[in-house]
Amino acid sequence: MISWNLKTRSVRPIGLDIGHSSVKMIQLGVSGGRIGVLAAEKTCIKLNIDDNPEAFRQDVVSAVKQMLAKGSFQGRSVVSCLPNDNVKITSVRIGQTESDQIEQVLRKEAVHRFGLDPQTDSIKYVDAGSVHHGDELKNELILFAVDAQTTKDHIAVLEDAGLEPVAIDTVPFALFRGFERWQRRETDKEHTVVFVDVGNRSTTVVFGRGGEISFVKQIPIGGHRFSEGVAEKLGINIAEAERVRERLRIERGSAEGIGEASEEGWCDTEERLDAATRQVVVDALSSVAEELAKEVSLCLRYFTVTFRGKRVERAVLSGGEAYESILLNVLRRQLTVEIEVAQPLKGFDLSSSREGINLGGDRRGLLCEWAVAVGLGLKNMSEASVGAEA
Repeated sequence: MISWNLKTRSVRPIGLDIGHSSVKMIQLGVSGGRIGVLAAEKTCIKLNIDDNPEAFRQDVVSAVKQMLAKGSFQGRSVVSCLPNDNVKITSVRIGQTESDQIEQVLRKEAVHRFGLDPQTDSIKYVDAGSVHHGDELKNELILFAVDAQTTKDHIAVLEDAGLEPVAIDTVPFALFRGFERWQRRETDKEHTVVFVDVGNRSTTVVFGRGGEISFVKQIPIGGHRFSEGVAEKLGINIAEAERVRERLRIERGSAEGIGEASEEGWCDTEERLDAATRQVVVDALSSVAEELAKEVSLCLRYFTVTFRGKRVERAVLSGGEAYESILLNVLRRQLTVEIEVAQPLKGFDLSSSREGINLGGDRRGLLCEWAVAVGLGLKNMSEASVGAEA
């Protein structure tokens, strides 16, 4: 939402993704037209600490300081993004005759829908293109709005952690940017791709076509809801539910020969889930997955009806919950498009400073939970500074 000019240089600002359950930092560099990862760190946030905003804030500041102290990051410039629950997003349609009054129309919309003050709060928009509204042709706009205090508080967290903010972004833009670099061929410009990032508390859905965002939806369902479902069915707390989910993932990974038994927090001597418990967990996860898949399916339906003739080519699944095989299977069964799990660091050079790269939590080499952080690290990077494969 806020951006200062960044000069293209070999070492990029740090991309900082502050989530509800983890903090991820990544720094990219460009050499010989190729993007490389210079440093990366990931730190988990204590479960439910965000029920106490001040405690969560202190934990984030402490985590960032510890990651910076390891010395792998160069400089303190950072690009971060506001959390989804602090960003108001909605679609607005205006008539062709109102095109010269977009700013006024959106300001009124922000006041009416969100009670924001156009004089002090941040209000931006994306032109998604022309749509048919009955017999009329209208412009579809995506409105992004954030109150001034939220932005001020976010900047304060960054500065308290010893960082120098050069840009503040939103999750949808960061997510789209991280994958848009693969859509630069002429043939790709005619294809629509939907990106589905499943985080801890919410899911971000972004439709992109021809290098532009066409539709955005925030769904209040994420990994926490999956854990809540398990906790309710088994009569345990959230922390225990998280552990049960991880045990199920590891057992499935071991059965498939993936080798997840080396995951942090797992011990070979721990008791495996019995058949009855395993089925209860699977049923609980499947129920939430079905609910989320229904919401994503509604997004697909809205897009195809609104933007007639623009068929969705495929869906790309990212975020920490993209590793949840039950969710992936449900999406593949419920949606009408091909689904692939994201690889946001595909094509990046990871060899330049491997000792300073702690990507953490990698189960299958996909690193799909890094999609937003990578998009932040790529902000304001010109196409001319990188090769075609980047």
